[in-house]
Amino acid sequence: MDDTAKYLIHAAITADGVVERSDVVGAIFGQTEGLLGDDLDLRDLQQSSKVGRIDVQIASENGRSIGEVTIASSLDKVETSILAASLETINRVGPCRATVEVTDIEDVRAAKRREVVERAKELLTESFDESVMTSREILEEVRESVRVEDITEYGGLPAGPHVDTSDAIIVVEGRADVLTMLRYGIKNAVAVEGTNVPDAVAKLTQERTVTAFLDGDRGGELILRELAQVGAVDYVAFAPAGRSVEDLARDEVMSALRDKVPYETVAGKSNARGAVAATDGSTRPAPEGGTADPRTESPGTTDSPAAPTPETEADDGESGPDDATDGAEPEAAADAADGGGVETDGSESDGAEAKAGEPEGAEPEPTTFRGHVREVIGGEAGTVRLLDRSFDAFGEAAAAEAFDAIAEADAVPYAVVLDGQLTQRVLDVASQRGVEHVVARSEGEFVKKPIDVRVRTADQLRDG
Repeated sequence: MDDTAKYLIHAAITADGVVERSDVVGAIFGQTEGLLGDDLDLRDLQQSSKVGRIDVQIASENGRSIGEVTIASSLDKVETSILAASLETINRVGPCRATVEVTDIEDVRAAKRREVVERAKELLTESFDESVMTSREILEEVRESVRVEDITEYGGLPAGPHVDTSDAIIVVEGRADVLTMLRYGIKNAVAVEGTNVPDAVAKLTQERTVTAFLDGDRGGELILRELAQVGAVDYVAFAPAGRSVEDLARDEVMSALRDKVPYETVAGKSNARGAVAATDGSTRPAPEGGTADPRTESPGTTDSPAAPTPETEADDGESGPDDATDGAEPEAAADAADGGGVETDGSESDGAEAKAGEPEGAEPEPTTFRGHVREVIGGEAGTVRLLDRSFDAFGEAAAAEAFDAIAEADAVPYAVVLDGQLTQRVLDVASQRGVEHVVARSEGEFVKKPIDVRVRTADQLRDG
């Protein structure tokens, strides 16, 4: 009945005594029976589903009963009004005197109409805004499909179509950076897809004039350091501090490439980005057409530029979180103080030179990451040691207290060395504090492994 009701009759009832719901319902049926004739008899109307159930809410207080009566009706306006008026003829409920007053006749369809109007407004606003494309949007969408088709692969890595044939290449971080290069007409860019430089790119850099064009963050510096260790870099350019190559406008990309500097000017510096930004014109590479690095010139090639020359075709800069540089594994950072992580003879001499002023024969303090690992894990110290970015120890505790030691450390550890098994709980607190490297004697079972923490065992570090 409620689904087909058109009107709701609301009436207030007052009785001079204590009455219950059944008394009210009985009074309504009994005192309206035969009052309006057979066509409007309340019992017949209910049986034919033209009137719904009688809903009564009543409460007694201080010897009086007050409540509300609600009746749903699918009759027309006139019949509903007559039925409502008949309720006011009720003067007794049970043994008590009573009065009934119709307070409202609610049009259910009006409420539904208001809902329909509000919903129609929402649909009009949400559904039709983006449906019509302008001419410019249509042109851009078609151009974008062509640009995306221009991207190719080199050794399974995103690359521009001219990487195979160009004498000079630009090494960038990820696919989105390659697309940005294509968008601005530069078709000789190849992505390394993280700090672990692939062998294909490392080998390619030995044969070409290489410009490393990297994001203006710490991840960019780590990639440059790794690339210089496994390959060859001729020139270096960075995006502005805190920005990514994929976010740069055309003039910003061209300006950064024009201001590239020879790798020798930043080699070995801890802040390569700052060194590039501080370099003046006297150390910038020779103008286009100058002599390129003899190592990279091909026989019979006379027009090989010293740096990549942007192509004339434009392509798309697909933007998105393709390459999270800060979340990539920092392959070179942990071994920076070890001379690139290369061990020569397995002796304790790398980073264990005695400090001036120490008594002869005193045990030298470890000055490298591997030195700390050898002392803590190799020496079975049964401790956990916290290291800063210079690989100086600033905290140490029993291995069983590793969680509390990391959680309560005054400074955020850069690296943690644990003589014990690395558990999920300790790994989670390391990730939450911002620890970048963890080396443990062994690894436990992990439900999840954060990507922002480089986890290794002592054996893996030694083999690496």
